[in-house]
Amino acid sequence: MTQPSHHQIATYLTNYVLSELVKYVIEDTGCSIEQAMEKVYNSPLSEALQDEEGELYVQSPAYLYELMNDFQKSINRTST
Repeated sequence: MTQPSHHQIATYLTNYVLSELVKYVIEDTGCSIEQAMEKVYNSPLSEALQDEEGELYVQSPAYLYELMNDFQKSINRTST
């Protein structure tokens, strides 16, 4: 049996984290899965998660969800 590559592991973990973030958005807001996916995949965190060198995907989904929310709150404060 061959060992998975770093890229395969990163892809798996990134997909897992993104799916968990979508679940958290649905649980917190009661929005549809489509709306939750839009929020997560359009957030700056989604792009950062895709960067394998940053290894952000190894953080817990709960921690990353808090980061995503904190970032959104800071954007909302500066735009008002």
